[in-house]
Amino acid sequence: MTVDAHGPAGTGGRPGNGRPGDSGAGDSRAGSSGAGSSGAGNGGAGDSGRDDLWIAGQAFASRLLVGTGKFASHEIMHDSLLASGAEIVTVALRRVDLGRLGEAGGGPNSGRDIVEFIPPGLTLLPNTSGAVDAAEAHRLARLGRVATGTPLVKLEVTPDPRTLAPDPVETLRAAELLVADGFTVLPYCSADPVLARRLQEAGCATVMPLGSWIGSNRGLRTRDALEAIIDAAEVPVVVDAGLGVPSDAAEAMEIGADAVLVNTAIAVAADPVAMARAFALATRAGRLGYLAGRGTVGPATQASASSPLTGFLADLTPPPTTPPPPPAPQPPASGEPAAPGGRAGTGR
Repeated sequence: MTVDAHGPAGTGGRPGNGRPGDSGAGDSRAGSSGAGSSGAGNGGAGDSGRDDLWIAGQAFASRLLVGTGKFASHEIMHDSLLASGAEIVTVALRRVDLGRLGEAGGGPNSGRDIVEFIPPGLTLLPNTSGAVDAAEAHRLARLGRVATGTPLVKLEVTPDPRTLAPDPVETLRAAELLVADGFTVLPYCSADPVLARRLQEAGCATVMPLGSWIGSNRGLRTRDALEAIIDAAEVPVVVDAGLGVPSDAAEAMEIGADAVLVNTAIAVAADPVAMARAFALATRAGRLGYLAGRGTVGPATQASASSPLTGFLADLTPPPTTPPPPPAPQPPASGEPAAPGGRAGTGR
């Protein structure tokens, strides 16, 4: 099965995700109330159109996806999700009680499952975090589909506990299994342009290359590879993992990513709600900057003045004048004897 990713046609066959010059690019709810009290949506560059993110035939106004791990409490997670304006929220299937959707124990969230704290109306994206091979990822995804009723799955196969790097061989194998089983697959993968192409050919709805190690907050350490993936992609590219500050999200969007996924940077911030709002604004700003189109980049050894160095200022400046000659010496007054050397007498 090939995952359907319809929507307004975008450049290079990508599903209407607003490349500069696309007829579909515009402002998708710009200034909407999508990002909590900040009122920051994640729209495009104008007021006349929409700039939705299209995934598997579904449109989303927000281009910020948010994870649900590492928050100090479910309540803080809930408030942060609202502040982010995100419409897609990913949750690890291993953290969900698939049997009764309730947590045992005596903590502050006892008896309530994490899913119950996700605001209504958001799209749940279960993930296979913790899977070490394709078979385990497939099994987790099938359990998640039964429990949640969604065919969406964020595929993660990370056998190395030190780096949590995605296994390229098992990720591709799992993607093929899941697509054949009717899932809409969003695979987390290394920033490998060849692997990204193979995942697209397998029928994945997106590719989600990493910016840096999961949870590292180190930013876009894979920028060159990300640009190559974005340039060749025919499905949305979601930069996932390692984004540590809002400017990282803006940078990813400025180079043409269709969306970003953030978890740790928000969850471990001193003020997660404020950080979620900041990431929403940065994601939107980066998208607007990308759609606006960057100007010409000059050479490293030469400046280009932003103000004219010649022209109208010369017209306003009077021409230089020749200074007048010094005054001629005046003759002595009548009847006054001249002093020696031509000086007038002083009466001494």
